[in-house]
Amino acid sequence: MEAIGTIFLYEIAGTAMLLLLGGGVVANNILARTKGYGGGWLMINVGWGLGVFAGVYVAYKTGAHLNPAVTLGLLANGSDMFPGNAEAGLAAIPGTIPNVLVYLLAQLIGAFIGAILVWLAYKNHFDVEEDPGKILGVFSTGPEIRNYGWNFVTEVIATFVLVLVIIMFGATPSGLGPLAAALLVVSIGASLGGPTGYAINPARDLGPRLAHAVLPIPHKRSSDWGYSWVPIVGPIIGGILAGLVAKILA
Repeated sequence: MEAIGTIFLYEIAGTAMLLLLGGGVVANNILARTKGYGGGWLMINVGWGLGVFAGVYVAYKTGAHLNPAVTLGLLANGSDMFPGNAEAGLAAIPGTIPNVLVYLLAQLIGAFIGAILVWLAYKNHFDVEEDPGKILGVFSTGPEIRNYGWNFVTEVIATFVLVLVIIMFGATPSGLGPLAAALLVVSIGASLGGPTGYAINPARDLGPRLAHAVLPIPHKRSSDWGYSWVPIVGPIIGGILAGLVAKILA
């Protein structure tokens, strides 16, 4: 039970930090009358990467998955959810079904909380923003060219890269720690993020999309539930495939 409580607390906190900083950089870039308005795609990529950097540090006790695709990829790989660290006094967390479910639930809750915090930080800007597309864009991803099949393929590929490289990090001593994950996310955003906005994380998209649906934001429209399956199913498939391929490569 202690392991489950640790997973729940740290994954909520880490994922909330990820979404606060990641969603915050999007809000700063696209909402009306912000200091960072029009900062561009690279600003968003770097902001999300640094959000990962901060979130990983916050959730270090659980291995900082922050992403159901990572959790399910590790499960498919046959790895522990967290291998532990004897020097730091951190026990391993095995990939049991209860542990996996707690990771997934905590990540969704953390993402929802992070999105709420972004709304609170930018409430005045949400209130004056009249473009419903920009409002939704702070909370969730969407394709530049809507083609569900190819959007799905993009999310599978991008998440495959994310999870495969993260798993291989664990087998390759580098000393980079959370910085490695941050740079990986910046790279994926800059190279593969253009078609869909690179959700690469089901909780990152679903939690904030739920927040968008319930928050009292003027001028908002539909939460685009018709597209919502793409950034959920695509990353899950990509993460599981990465876990299986990493098992072959090991």
